[in-house]
Amino acid sequence: MENNFLWGGALSANQVEGAYLEDGKGLDISDLLTAGTATTKREITTSINKKEYYPNHKAIDFYHSYKSDIKLMAKMGFKCLRVSINWSRIFPHGDENEPNEQGLKFYHNLFETMKQYNIKPIITLSHFEMPYYLVEKFGGWRNRKCIAYFVKFAKVCLDNFMQYTNYWLTFNEINNQYLVENPLFPYTNSGLIFNANDDKREIMFQAVHNEFVAGSQVVKYAHSLNANLKVGCMVAASPYYPNTPNPKDILKAQKLNQYQMFFSDVQVRGKYPNFILKEWQEKGYHIEITDKDLDDLNHGCVDYIGFSYYLSSTVSADPNRKIIGSGNAASEDTVVNPYLQKNKWGWTVDPIGLRIWLNQVYDRYQLPLFLVENGLGAEDKLTSDYKIHDPYRINYLKDHIIEMKKAIELDGVPVIGYLVWGCIDCISFTTGQMSKRYGLIYVDLDDRGKGTLKRYKKDSFDWFKTVIKTNGKKL
Repeated sequence: MENNFLWGGALSANQVEGAYLEDGKGLDISDLLTAGTATTKREITTSINKKEYYPNHKAIDFYHSYKSDIKLMAKMGFKCLRVSINWSRIFPHGDENEPNEQGLKFYHNLFETMKQYNIKPIITLSHFEMPYYLVEKFGGWRNRKCIAYFVKFAKVCLDNFMQYTNYWLTFNEINNQYLVENPLFPYTNSGLIFNANDDKREIMFQAVHNEFVAGSQVVKYAHSLNANLKVGCMVAASPYYPNTPNPKDILKAQKLNQYQMFFSDVQVRGKYPNFILKEWQEKGYHIEITDKDLDDLNHGCVDYIGFSYYLSSTVSADPNRKIIGSGNAASEDTVVNPYLQKNKWGWTVDPIGLRIWLNQVYDRYQLPLFLVENGLGAEDKLTSDYKIHDPYRINYLKDHIIEMKKAIELDGVPVIGYLVWGCIDCISFTTGQMSKRYGLIYVDLDDRGKGTLKRYKKDSFDWFKTVIKTNGKKL
């Protein structure tokens, strides 16, 4: 492991900050998501319904507690912390001419605090925080006008905060929205709310194209400011395995892996792969693409690939397959993998899949990779003496770090760093729960927003501190 390997944690503004209308902030798309459970989906409301509970409104109140939270992370020895800048905190509606100075001040103070503890920010520009006004007025990213609005926001962020870090990410888990039948994904990725007669895939492809163009313009602008600035894409990594050696299963898995990689293909290579262009042609999709768009894509390729890794999926082409339909990557083709365990939320636990994915993606692109999210959601118990014993989390993280190290040290894959997702307990993206906890730091808050908000170190806190101190040698 290189001495400059970046160990740390990862958060998003909408899942931790709270203060959802404070200091001039506008409504963002996550503010309209209700709470769900392990078995009930989060609902998207078109306005705030006082009868509903919206967990992101309060979250864990990081907006007011960031100084003490960052201090705790510094005690773990974090070298970096991934955070997002909430678009609606800087441009409340998204289309203003001037940014909200109070929003800029908050992030300036946050990054100054991190600098005090020598923690490098890894900044995500879009992490499910699009101003809801742009959804109401323009239909989200299906409208090209959002390109200019986002690029303006990104330029303001780069101009104000590039002195704090050289690592930036454009769109978080941009490939989630490929699963268009789950309303949560196209909504949070691109602000898309479909009507009954909409062709969801065509609209998704148009929105994604607009995001690709915006991202490429941000890359070009960052490079014009400073050649040392590194802008990456960010995808959810979930390798698909064939259920059997049947060539039909192998082809099914290959196609699903292709579609997952499409989102990084364009951002890394600067052009569309043939299989996507063929689909558009065969289905009669009319995606608005200008010559300038193609030039932007070609000259605005990313510098590295950021990714999250939690699970793998196994798929079958057998028409009589028994579908499980659970987990983030679940589709109508997903079946049980008898070799892998699952958690309460139906997510497979597959550390070797991380090594497989790292090798596949580096072979495909030959770009540095950055594991900017990995972690285990679990129900933790706070004991009477305020301890949290979480050996299950330690084992999960340890097993994944071991496989990552094999990819680096045995396979020669260049990996920039490893970040624990939700390093402090936060609102779950998929369920809106607090009880689905990822953190190394426990937050006293329940699924209905009740609790003291006090922070407590889990056993995994001291374990990860040792991992960082020994640069991954002692696990």
